[in-house]
Amino acid sequence: MSFINVLIPIFGVFAIGFIGMKFFKLDIKPISTMALYLMSPFLAFRTFYQNDLNMDYLYLGTFLILLCIISIGICYLVAYFKKWNSANTSSFVLASVFMNNGNYGTPLVLLVFGEPGFHYAVILMVLQQLIMCTIGIYVAAKGGADGKEVMASPMKEVIKVPIVYGAILGIIFNLFHFDIGSEVMTAVNMVSDATIPTIMIVLGMQLATISLKKLEIGKLSTALVFKLAIAPVIAYLITIPLPVDEMVKDILILMAAMPTAANTTMYALQFDAKPGFVSSATLTSTLLSIITLPVLLAILL
Repeated sequence: MSFINVLIPIFGVFAIGFIGMKFFKLDIKPISTMALYLMSPFLAFRTFYQNDLNMDYLYLGTFLILLCIISIGICYLVAYFKKWNSANTSSFVLASVFMNNGNYGTPLVLLVFGEPGFHYAVILMVLQQLIMCTIGIYVAAKGGADGKEVMASPMKEVIKVPIVYGAILGIIFNLFHFDIGSEVMTAVNMVSDATIPTIMIVLGMQLATISLKKLEIGKLSTALVFKLAIAPVIAYLITIPLPVDEMVKDILILMAAMPTAANTTMYALQFDAKPGFVSSATLTSTLLSIITLPVLLAILL
């Protein structure tokens, strides 16, 4: 029951965005843009500025890359045996591989592990954003309607995401022990503290726009099993040799079990890679996580 109590405030904030979208038909674009381009860089900056830089950062990046490569490999293997075309394969990868460790995983880690685990969660959020802006967009473009257009330079998308610059600036200031002053830090803290609730509300708004019409039950079920059950097992196997403490390993496994990232729906829409299927995976995996995450937390803790 205590694990359910941990999830209640998270879904309570999601509900604010969901209800707001349903009743007031809000424009989600400017709010999402504000959270991504104006607020998230401050949170990334604070995380890398205030915490000691060590080898854990390299291990976290290695974990995410290995998890992504192995997961994509399995997805393509499934697609090969199912004889799916490019659009079906790409949409399956988008629904199965990329997890929502930003506006779901990060606040969950904060509630479960407190501040000691929170800065690891933010680091994972920044690194995962890099992976999604490169590999995620490439996969979506490859599965576009015509199957012809593959993004020539996904790094252009990375350049547009200021959360990366916030992280780099935080690292530089940390390494050179640059003091930004208490007044400036107060402003940074104010924006940083508001970032997570804002992006959680955005997710609630995004979920309110998703339709579950014409569900591809078989394909969706396979994606959900992989995302919510198999991915954390893969993550556990990857963490075994990693020289990090048990709390960090638990966070890595928990992040791998997060539902499908909301950003994948935007990528699928942009490149017409079966966005209906990807959005249905986002919604159903988020709802099912109410059951799967407490079970995982009970095992981990």
